[in-house]
Amino acid sequence: MPHAIVTTTERPDLAAVTARWRWEAFMQGQGRGLAEVMAAESVGAAGPGPMPRTCVLLADDAPVGMASLAAHDLDPRPDLTPWLAGVFVAPHARGRGHAVRPVAAVEAEAIALGIPTLWLYTRSAEGLYARIGWRTTETFPYRDRLYALMRRDLPEHV
Repeated sequence: MPHAIVTTTERPDLAAVTARWRWEAFMQGQGRGLAEVMAAESVGAAGPGPMPRTCVLLADDAPVGMASLAAHDLDPRPDLTPWLAGVFVAPHARGRGHAVRPVAAVEAEAIALGIPTLWLYTRSAEGLYARIGWRTTETFPYRDRLYALMRRDLPEHV
């Protein structure tokens, strides 16, 4: 099964898929409707700037996962930027190591931009991120749940 990584800037037709995934996995029931998330995803896909940038993993040319580079992702921590955000693998494609590919693509985008550090927060994937080089800096309560705040110091762009 051939794999490829594309961005929604390169393939704006994928923005509807990534918006649905983002809404269903992270935003449903939090006051933002799917239409609002789709509009924001389309604007981000068309934007000329480096953020937001969504990397999509394709397997046999079908989208199976994503990860984004975002300026902000955690309201209580506006001091931290930028973020690895919205890491998602479609349920039918899980358990195959697919999350690592779009994460690596976002890290490569950040390195190319000269970004020294990326941040993320997670409730359930701390072990996965630790295995690929991220380290936990703290745990904190947010929205009545406990999360890990993690960072990744990136090598300089050569």
